[in-house]
Amino acid sequence: MTQFPNHHEPAAPPQRRSVAPLVLLVVSSGLLVFASLRFGQRALSADRPSASPRPVTARGDLAADEKSTIELFERCSPSVVYVSPLVRTVRRTLFGYVDGGVVESGTGSGFVWDAQGHIVTNFHVIQEAFRGGTGATVTLPDNTHYEAEIIGVWPDNDLAVLQIEAPDAELHPITVGTSNDLRVGQRVFAIGNPYGLDFTFTTGIVSALNREIRAVTGDTISGVIQTDAAINPGNSGGPLLDSAGRLIGINTAIYSQSGSSAGIGFAVPVDTINSVVPQLIAHGKVIKPGLGVILAPDAWARRWGIDGLVITGVSAGSGAELAGLRPITEGREGIALGDVIVGVDGARIAYNAQLADALKEHHVGDTVKVAIEREGKRVEVPVTLQAVAEQPRVMSRDR
Repeated sequence: MTQFPNHHEPAAPPQRRSVAPLVLLVVSSGLLVFASLRFGQRALSADRPSASPRPVTARGDLAADEKSTIELFERCSPSVVYVSPLVRTVRRTLFGYVDGGVVESGTGSGFVWDAQGHIVTNFHVIQEAFRGGTGATVTLPDNTHYEAEIIGVWPDNDLAVLQIEAPDAELHPITVGTSNDLRVGQRVFAIGNPYGLDFTFTTGIVSALNREIRAVTGDTISGVIQTDAAINPGNSGGPLLDSAGRLIGINTAIYSQSGSSAGIGFAVPVDTINSVVPQLIAHGKVIKPGLGVILAPDAWARRWGIDGLVITGVSAGSGAELAGLRPITEGREGIALGDVIVGVDGARIAYNAQLADALKEHHVGDTVKVAIEREGKRVEVPVTLQAVAEQPRVMSRDR
């Protein structure tokens, strides 16, 4: 058996690796970089017109209707304002509820009515501020902010008047038109602040006339203008204009299942605005012509089986008293029915709202023929209308 000496044998020398592949890789990379630089230089130095801006083609004059629309916006937009109602908040703490201060809540639009700083908007825009007596903030087109006082409201027509103290130079009263001669198909323009996007300008046509919508009180607003001009939340209170830049309505409501514009918007007509706003400025409420009677609610009359308006009271010295109208009386034998109003100037009257509508076209001092049923007989009596100051009725939120 062969034996080996007791020591370590020397290790085999390491094999030498070829450097050729590495050299080839370096050379290839260098050639690639060199080629890229050369290509870039040639591309930069090459005359390539497609890399230059295209020449601009002059468009010529704007079309006449475009010029008219632009001029209308530039002339009317200074009259439009941004309305933010102020509401008082309450914070809950470990020690109970504390006053959280007054903050802006919601957005809406409005327009300058006169040089005294009166601003017209929708009642529903400032409804919560009216309830809380906190006022609103009005932002003018130059982005100046003013605290506004609520001068008067008339929820039945969804109208409200605010007032700000601003320099005369910053106030641009809107031009007032009329709505009694509007025609379906004529062009209209809306300016407002939808979703807080101030001074948004949209166009459309009068889609229909004499529509009816519900006010926040539940009463009907009649004679409303329907338009397809885009109206969205935040447009409320803004002006609807005709092609002459005149106010013809106040954008008030939309019909939409999604909450966004569906091409069906409604505006309270300017003839209503021009009748209500001066009264709100002068009295803080609406002075309407009335008969001088107190009427039972419609539901009571229906419950009693009476088709008409039951008189429960007559104001002293009123036209109704002078005409001899009789209210319900209570005696020893019980309650005796007085006169029941069934018509005015030949128009059938069955509900309180119909009487209000019948008197809308009249003025204080006018005389109307009132048809009544008295003791089973129908008679007509002339009644001179008197001024009746109506306090605004506001429907509670949970109704």
